[in-house]
Amino acid sequence: FSVSVSLGHLQKLLLSVELTLLGIKIFCLQLAPKQKIRIKLRSYWVPLIEDSCKQIIEAAKTTNAKTMGPVPLPTKKRIYCVLNSPHVHKDSRFHFEIRTHQRLIDIMYPTAQTIDSLMQLQLPAGVDVEVKL
Repeated sequence: FSVSVSLGHLQKLLLSVELTLLGIKIFCLQLAPKQKIRIKLRSYWVPLIEDSCKQIIEAAKTTNAKTMGPVPLPTKKRIYCVLNSPHVHKDSRFHFEIRTHQRLIDIMYPTAQTIDSLMQLQLPAGVDVEVKL
């Protein structure tokens, strides 16, 4: 019993086997649970939030965790209108605004050491931190 297979057919067969194995690997990766820590930072002052982002990323990189970000989110601007005069003259007003700057950092596949190093961080008082697992 002899089989004669051309080189082109053999290459196509190997390519289809490799693609099938690649598809199985991708399917398995999609089924694996994604472990992710999502950190959202808010602050009224940009240098504070940038410094906090650097501290968080350095703490994550020392434990070999993969980080994504910081992603700058849209700045929220709240405008308050206050009457200038205590009695009449409604046309005279002051406008005050508060800008809230936001950043988003994702830490992929964190370890226990990553969480410990993040818990040890001393972030400035003007930064609001929201953590989701």
